[in-house]
Amino acid sequence: HIGHLAGVYVPSDIYTRYLRLRGEDVISICGSDEHGVPITLKARKEGITPQEVVDRYHSLNKKAFEDFGIAFDIYSRTSNKIHYETASEFFRKLYDNGEFVEKTSSQYYDEEAGCFLADRYITGGCPYCGNENAYGDQCEKCGTSLSATDLINPKSAISGSAPVLKDTLHWYLPLDKYEPWLKNWILEEHTEWKPNVYGQCKSWLDQGLQPRAVSRDLEWGVPVPVKGAEGKVLYVWFDAPIGYISATKELTKDWEKYWKDEDTRMIHFIGKDNIVFHCIIFPAMLKAEGTYILPQNVPANEFLNLEGDKISTSRNWAVWLHEYLEDFPGKQDSLRYALCASAPETKDNDFTWKEFQARNNNELVAILGNFVNRTLVLTNKYFDSHVPSPGKLTDYDTATLNSIATLKESVESNLESFRFRQALSEAMNLARLGNKYLADT
Repeated sequence: HIGHLAGVYVPSDIYTRYLRLRGEDVISICGSDEHGVPITLKARKEGITPQEVVDRYHSLNKKAFEDFGIAFDIYSRTSNKIHYETASEFFRKLYDNGEFVEKTSSQYYDEEAGCFLADRYITGGCPYCGNENAYGDQCEKCGTSLSATDLINPKSAISGSAPVLKDTLHWYLPLDKYEPWLKNWILEEHTEWKPNVYGQCKSWLDQGLQPRAVSRDLEWGVPVPVKGAEGKVLYVWFDAPIGYISATKELTKDWEKYWKDEDTRMIHFIGKDNIVFHCIIFPAMLKAEGTYILPQNVPANEFLNLEGDKISTSRNWAVWLHEYLEDFPGKQDSLRYALCASAPETKDNDFTWKEFQARNNNELVAILGNFVNRTLVLTNKYFDSHVPSPGKLTDYDTATLNSIATLKESVESNLESFRFRQALSEAMNLARLGNKYLADT
């Protein structure tokens, strides 16, 4: 939907295209993150397999990105064989190096279905607001984060029976071990990160980090490659970021150049709900593995709201990309422009159809379109459709050329600092400058 475009994909595409124009060796990597409990829930609800669910959505998403001109070098998926192999090797190296902590904990087990229950497979009463359909990880009515054991009268979403607590073994990444290093790496060495990103990282680090399970009891996902781990898969937060590596492997035999060469800069474009995973957890994973470079910057955006209300896929309150193109065929750039011009770069922002209309009519048409049209009409009328040779430059000509050079520097400086709204504004100022020059002369 448009929130994803504004928060992640338009900024990443602008930056990638800019680097390509400058002749940089750059690849843009993305893919469908296809594991996790919500997918298994949807499959169960529709009476199909998780693979059928992800196949459908991968095709939809891939086409939407292509339709909107998002120029990925590869759009891969975590259900690919190469990803299973890469994620398994990554886990195994950390396991063999003794990086994980093994812990037994009590989790809910459905005796009728014969399986452990992920948090989302457990519903019950919220102890805070009384909502009787809260999930084992969150109450969607009051928004409170929960543990499954907090629920009143919990029941299994699979069989409807009351689950029992049963011991299960899992492997944990000891994030607390990497806390001193992360504090130095982020808080001392990356003070240039965007304030919303830096602030969220600092808040997490100030609270203190805890070991985090890298495995869970589930059938759908990358199997834990350890003897005795039957029925367990890699936790989706652990396997998904490894998808960047496996996608690069799929793209090129020279994949190590992009992941292990100190001259390579890795930039993550994400939304604010993924800041912790890309700034704290994935870097800790890479550090533990020992041979990979770390992200240089994570210019995450905040959320885009829609007409004053938070975008919600479950409530179907969103502008879906394929539906936009049905109503506005061929108008991808109008939307890309509007989303960049009001991008939620450091705080949440709001998309309204009135503003979309105004930006299209008052900026794209009245400023940029007008400049292009006048230039072509005047060149045709006075110079037989050929760009004329310059005569003797007036002081005004020279001043205008100097202004162009200044604007160019400003556009580049803002792009390199991930200030895309400001870069776009300065680019539009070139058209304003041209309109003024044509009017004056």
